[in-house]
Amino acid sequence: MSAPPVVDLPIDDERLAQDLASGLASVEKLLRTSVESEDAFVTEASKHLIEAGGKRFRTMMVLLAAQFGDPSAPGVVPAAVVIELTHLATLYHDDVMDEAPVRRGSPSANARWDNTVAILTGDYLFAQASEILADLGAEAIKIQAQTFSRLVRGQIRETIGPAEGVDPIHHYIRVLADKTGSLIATSGRFGGLLSGAPADVVERLSSACEAIGVAWQLGDDLLDVASESAESGKTPGTDLREGIRTLPVLYALESSPSARLRELLAGPVAEDDVAETLELLRADQGMVRGRQELDAWVNRARADLATLPDIPARAAFLALCDYVVERSG
Repeated sequence: MSAPPVVDLPIDDERLAQDLASGLASVEKLLRTSVESEDAFVTEASKHLIEAGGKRFRTMMVLLAAQFGDPSAPGVVPAAVVIELTHLATLYHDDVMDEAPVRRGSPSANARWDNTVAILTGDYLFAQASEILADLGAEAIKIQAQTFSRLVRGQIRETIGPAEGVDPIHHYIRVLADKTGSLIATSGRFGGLLSGAPADVVERLSSACEAIGVAWQLGDDLLDVASESAESGKTPGTDLREGIRTLPVLYALESSPSARLRELLAGPVAEDDVAETLELLRADQGMVRGRQELDAWVNRARADLATLPDIPARAAFLALCDYVVERSG
């Protein structure tokens, strides 16, 4: 039997691979039953993104973190479902805000139905996550509330942009930490907490997972510029076309010697200018600085992981750190 992947990363330890495969199967089963409703339409809308697939990246982080305690503890799988439901709910809302027509290769909920259905479905998923969470104890409920607060604050900060006098790069990193890093941090925290891992291990898992989450998003920023084709899973220049100022773009706007590049990056890049903009960005120091920032977050994760017990799950986390760096090009 081949080992299941963490993203595209094989797990070398056979026992760990089996534990993760079993855990993932249990999560999928509970995930689907948790959104079933007496109303067939509610069930259909709620399962729309579940059935579209996805990496289940956050689920895997919960299950890996649980290896530092008792991975078969009764709260681990429900905690992973809470995390996945929360993530899916934010995707329904994000697609409305972004007016996205496609999600995971299928029509988004707002495109298939309308914005109201998409928003209410996201709310329903949050409610179902809360119902499961209620059985996991007061500490888990508090952690989830704090995480949700960070998710919302990150979205608000992204929407309104940096305040006057605030460094746009610092603002951008803070948005990534809140919007992406916070839920991945809670994935690690829940895995450790609900498996009964020692408190200091839980803290390091949470810190490492947040750093991995920020680094992963920074890798996406670099891929939008560096990838030569859609084979990476991302069409080059997507963020440029949408006028999204990712980290390499912010660095280029701050200090690029190319006046032409700064001119092109002043707003959404016209289709006819995308190729030129990508060529200039790839040669710009903004890409170098972006990779340095990614490396710094990965090294922060590695430093936390290095203090954890030397078990196969730690090796898997460290291999994931290597993967995050390698995928960015």
